[in-house]
This record gives sequence, C-alpha cells and structure tokens, in this order.
Amino acid sequence: METKNSIVHVVLTGGVGSRLWPLSRKSQPKQYLEIFEGKSLFEMTVERNSHLADKVMVVGNVDNHHLSGKVMEKTKTSFINIVEATPRNTAAAIAFAAFASKPDDILIITPSDHIIDKMEDYNTAIKEAISKANDGFIVTFGIIPTKPETGYGYIESKGDKVLSFREKPNETTAKEFISRGNFLWNSGMFCFKADVLLNELKQFQPDVYEKSKIVWEASKEGFLDLDLSLQIPSISIDYAVMERSKKIKVVPASFSWSDLGSFESVYEYLVSKGHPIDSNGNMVIGCDSHTTFLGLRNTIFVHTESANLILQKENSQDVKDIYNELERQNSELLK
Repeated sequence: METKNSIVHVVLTGGVGSRLWPLSRKSQPKQYLEIFEGKSLFEMTVERNSHLADKVMVVGNVDNHHLSGKVMEKTKTSFINIVEATPRNTAAAIAFAAFASKPDDILIITPSDHIIDKMEDYNTAIKEAISKANDGFIVTFGIIPTKPETGYGYIESKGDKVLSFREKPNETTAKEFISRGNFLWNSGMFCFKADVLLNELKQFQPDVYEKSKIVWEASKEGFLDLDLSLQIPSISIDYAVMERSKKIKVVPASFSWSDLGSFESVYEYLVSKGHPIDSNGNMVIGCDSHTTFLGLRNTIFVHTESANLILQKENSQDVKDIYNELERQNSELLK
C-alpha cells in the first residue's frame, strides 16, 4: 500500500574526525576527503540512500555547509539545507530535521562518515525500519558485530526489543558482550516519523524541544541563529530519547559497517580495497614518494602538506590526544 508521507534521508554532517588528524581538519573534515575510491564518505552516503528516499535533508554547520553544497552540486542532488550556527549535539540536530518535515514524514537519519557494504542487506534493513516507523516506533540499527570492538557503543537486544544501551566498553567487557551473543554495535542510524520523535523529545527533554523549536521558527532559509542556538542544551539523541522512550525497536543488521573513526579502521578498509602495504604490514597514506619502513611493523605513515603522522596501527585511538593538545595550543595545524 502506498504511503502518502515522504521518506526523507537526513544526513548529519557534524564532527571533525579528530582521530584522523592530520588528514581530517576543521576546513576538510573526514567526511569530505575524497580518498575512498575517488569519492568522499559524504558523497557515498547520499548515493547509497538516493533510491530509498523521496527527499534529502542535510544538517550541517557554518564551517562545512559549503563542502556539502559542492558535493550535492556534483551529484546533481536537490536538498533541504539546515545550517547550525554552533554544534548542539545530535538531539538538537535531529529535532531541526523533524521540525523541517511534515508530522507524518518518515526520517532516515544517517551520519555522513560511515562506510557500508553489502548493499542488499542494507536495503533490507532500511525497508524493515521504515515498516516499523510506520507503526509508530523509533528504530535504531544495531550492527551484528564481527569482533570485540572498543571504539563503538553497544545495544543489548532480544529480537527487535532494546534491553539497554551501553557505552564504549574496555576490551574485557567487549569480549564478554560478543560471547553473550545478543549485543549489537550502535550505528548511530535511526528511522522514525517526525512527530513521534518530537513527541518523545518533548516528553523527556522539554527544554531541548522548546528551545530547538524557537531556533527553527526563527531560522532564515535554513540558517539558524547563533544566540538562540546557544540556549539549547547540548545532549545526544541517545541520552535524550533512545535510552528513555518505550517506543524503541532495533533492527539487527548484517550489512558490513564501519564509522572509520580511527586510522586502524581506515587501514583495514584500504587493505580490503587493494591499497598497498609492505611485507610487515606498513602503509603509506597521502604520499606517492617511495617510502621504506625499516624494523617497523603495522606502522601507518600519514602525509599531508603541513603535517605528518607516524603511528603504530594499534595506537590509533590515541590520535585524539594529539588533536586535543593542538587544540589547547590553538594550533594552525587544525585548520
């Protein structure tokens, strides 16, 4: 049966990918780097969902919306543009998208910086989520894990019921989650009717709801006001709604997924696509000059014009500490 409501693909483009410095910078965050078979993650996200949705909405910010615009122009994709004046976390970003939609519209919320393969499984999962959203549920996508990953949050589930959301675990806890067999990676992807989400947000976080509504109503051509935006509490959609609502369902999904949140995951992805490594597992990213590694294993050499990074693959999560230190120094190397 045809539904009269539109299916809207909402792309969240916030985030600077601090664990991928120096490749990812404020002026060119990871979702816009064209290092994935000549495309950016943002472009791949838009393409992947183009046949599943009637409309595209991009929630960006003052620093990156011109980069999104270039990609949309390149792909000849018309879109609804929402430009945040300052980051207020995912609860507000998703609320803006819902306010910009009709109450019955079904929103598919995806981050702009994920790699997804096994498209048949992906399409099946999206269709299942749309069906549950039509029934009034807020749907989250749980990825069937392939290893005890410490860089992702987890969803404890039973069938399509969510038992709990868990923070990023340490290695021992991650192994325990995997052995128990009913834990899924939290993908940060959602699907729901606009009014269902807004009603739940109003119930559990009335302050976020009211202040986001004021900001949206005062917006001009999708651009949001800075002073009003600063009044919105900064809180994630997980804390605001997902962990509290009784309307949550999970779709356990078997498509292959990575948030490419570290050089280790970028390394694994590039290897799977035939990027060269030497006999000791060393890799060069961003440089065509001949590079030799001597006495090193699993080392990644990242080259950019203004900064290089040399790291052990296993230390990928620590790159954020370097980024934070440069931020404290107000370094030009982050721009």
